[in-house]
Amino acid sequence: MSEITKVLAFDFGASSGRAMLFTFDGEKLEIEEMHRFSNDPVMTGDSFHWDVLRLFFEIKQGINKTVLAGHKDIKAIGIDTWGVDFGLFDKNGKMLGNPYHYRDTRTDGMIEYADEVIGKKYIFDRTGIQFNFYNTIFQFMAMKKENDPLLSIADKMLFIPDIFNYLLTGVMKNEYSIASTSQLLEVNSKTWDKELMEKAGIPSDIFCDIIMPGEIVGMLSDSICEELGCPKIPVIAVGSHDTASAVASVPVTEDYKYAYISTGTWALMGSELDSPNVNDITYGYNFTNEGGVCGKIRFLKNIMGLWIIQESRRQWAREGKEFSFNDLEQAAWAAEPFKCFIDPDYIDFATPGNMPKKIRDFCERTGQYVPQNEGEIIRCTAQSLALKFRMVTEAMEDVIGEPLCTVHMVGGGIKDTMVCRFTASATGKKVLAGPVEATSTGNAAVQLMALGKVKDLMDARRIIKNSFPIKTYEPEDADAWSAAYEEFKKYAKM
Repeated sequence: MSEITKVLAFDFGASSGRAMLFTFDGEKLEIEEMHRFSNDPVMTGDSFHWDVLRLFFEIKQGINKTVLAGHKDIKAIGIDTWGVDFGLFDKNGKMLGNPYHYRDTRTDGMIEYADEVIGKKYIFDRTGIQFNFYNTIFQFMAMKKENDPLLSIADKMLFIPDIFNYLLTGVMKNEYSIASTSQLLEVNSKTWDKELMEKAGIPSDIFCDIIMPGEIVGMLSDSICEELGCPKIPVIAVGSHDTASAVASVPVTEDYKYAYISTGTWALMGSELDSPNVNDITYGYNFTNEGGVCGKIRFLKNIMGLWIIQESRRQWAREGKEFSFNDLEQAAWAAEPFKCFIDPDYIDFATPGNMPKKIRDFCERTGQYVPQNEGEIIRCTAQSLALKFRMVTEAMEDVIGEPLCTVHMVGGGIKDTMVCRFTASATGKKVLAGPVEATSTGNAAVQLMALGKVKDLMDARRIIKNSFPIKTYEPEDADAWSAAYEEFKKYAKM
């Protein structure tokens, strides 16, 4: 009988988190949810924050529940979260306030300000990272511009998963994949860009040593072990940026060019490269070169994703209309196709609020048919998202110089079968959807590689492919979708 290895993966999304136990028998992975919890950011005055200490409480709950369920024999723990956000710590290791949420408005106008002070092209050439209003560099520049006193007190900076690793082990490190989202990391050397920091007015001495995915951060501290009744367990730096872990789970076991979409609140669409692709073309398209596991580069673009549908559903709930996602999908199927389009990445859609109204306003402002009911709004959003995937696919093919033959969709968003079907039809490419729990699965895979239980990334992907179902979607109605794409391009841009 093969040796059994258990690892615990914590995966934090924008609205929820979970502790997933993975059991590996040498050939297949089995997954069991040990703890699930909401992630509820808090508005205080006009500032938007993460409730980090509450989330750390949930991590401890997850470890405790795992131990009480008879799994004291877990061999490792790994944590992944969203990117860019961070916390500051004083010289005594105490956290200075709650970290800001990336949707906080204090970074409004910071891209333009950075262009004036430093130059966008200079920033891109050094970091290879796309420009998003919430990037870490712009959060720091906003603090500097506002003379935030925390900058003069701070001794160390940790990204969100780094914070949790520190609270578990007492060790302060910055993991590479999460650090790469900051737009402060030199893309080729994979080290902190102190020259850029100086130009941006950011103190470089607060950044920690960088640790690579698969390295051990440290062991659970004595106090954590005593509190939770667990043995000393290593905490491993996985692909701490959730997309890095998700991409590690893409079940590709052959050598061919493909696109991936890690889909959920956000849709991260890209291709995996062996080295950064930083040139004028990628700058023009605003692609990004983020760090992956096993030395890979995640060449991708952030797309708004299912956030627009999720926020629409929340608005209807506030109005007393409770819809399940299945209710909305069925209403969308009943709506007439291609009556109107939105650009999912239009800036108004990035922030919370009355999303159905924002969609109607966009359609009215662009001289289109204005959707009248829930089904028409969801249909408009889903087909526009799929057409945006086509736009990004064509741009990637332009940069890479060869066609991408397949689209791999992973993550919780693949439960939306409408979007999967639409993606196949819009791109004209076969879509392979799965695994659903992509991020936690990639998280676990890196832990198993670190423990020497899985040989390499290709071996991990073979195991994942054999462990979880993959659903195939073929393109439909090619002529109708091509005509819709020509119309869509009038209202959307890269």
